[in-house]
Amino acid sequence: GRGAKRLSTYRALLDEHLGSYSHASTEAAGDEYDLADRAMDDGYDLIVAVGGDGTWSHVADRVAARGSDVALGVLPAGTGNDFGRNLELSFSDPAAAVKALASGRDRKVDIGLVHTPSAPDLGGGSPRSRHVLNVIGIGFDVAVIDAAASARFLKGELLYKITALQQLFRVPGAPLRASDEDGFEQDATHLMVTISNGRWFGGGFPIAPDGRIDDGVLHACLIGDASPLQRLKLFGLAEKGRHVGDPRVQIRSATRFRLDFDASVRFEVDGDVFRSEGSTLDLEVRPGALTLVGA
Repeated sequence: GRGAKRLSTYRALLDEHLGSYSHASTEAAGDEYDLADRAMDDGYDLIVAVGGDGTWSHVADRVAARGSDVALGVLPAGTGNDFGRNLELSFSDPAAAVKALASGRDRKVDIGLVHTPSAPDLGGGSPRSRHVLNVIGIGFDVAVIDAAASARFLKGELLYKITALQQLFRVPGAPLRASDEDGFEQDATHLMVTISNGRWFGGGFPIAPDGRIDDGVLHACLIGDASPLQRLKLFGLAEKGRHVGDPRVQIRSATRFRLDFDASVRFEVDGDVFRSEGSTLDLEVRPGALTLVGA
């Protein structure tokens, strides 16, 4: 509900700094895809998504799929807003976010592409390839999103961190084989695997400390399975970006990654859970394929 409450604030600020613009609101999950397509069909060259990582990702997916000259702007109003951290945008400062947008500064940034067809885990679409704005995650990451969806009294960053602590003692490891185009291969049971475009995920964890959204590569963080107490230690290290160098953690940067499983897999893209059509996830970076305004 934070997005709906923030909307009037953003509308007032946009009226002040932009003057003329058109707007539309989603009424159901997935409406952002249709609204983005409609805006591009109507000739708009800048689409601003108000929400969090999921909303931004859905709009970015449509913009990148068109391969057009349409640019994307983002205003934070979601739960994690991790992609916004790469742009130094914060939910707590809506005026700064709108001023950055109104400046008109643009920047070419990377976006990931999962070639493997997938569909929303709860239905509502045919399997297809999809773009990744910030991060995909497997294992522990998905368990946290599932738990957060049923939480009733937590919000924002605290929601992810509390549910993450709970799942450290519950979630089983995920067997998979990871590889990249440079010959790296690891076949093991993992607590979690993330492949990031940017630095942040999970409501403020610097999971890829050296990640940049315009460096032309993706950043994999592979965390091996561990006992509950070791998991707790890793959680504390990851919160500060100090998990790099732990013997259970592998960090890889590459333009393409492949993850192989024994069967179809549930994975998250920017906070929304999807299910793969096959047993392989094939992911690559599209360097500079997205124009961000206000970055």
